[in-house]
Amino acid sequence: MSDDNSPPRSFKGLLRWATTPPQAWGVYLLAVLLVWLLSFYAGTLKPKKTPDPSPPTATAPKG
Repeated sequence: MSDDNSPPRSFKGLLRWATTPPQAWGVYLLAVLLVWLLSFYAGTLKPKKTPDPSPPTATAPKG
């Protein structure tokens, strides 16, 4: 058993590090927070005004 505490050097090593129990909780909570922040930001954006594609239809007078 080796006590290699150096940071991971490859994506595979980073993935292995991020899925071990103590770090996995932090990675999961960080991902949930990121999704929440992005959805909150998207919800605060104002939609662009689009021009009305056709003029309102004229209605016949009632009477």
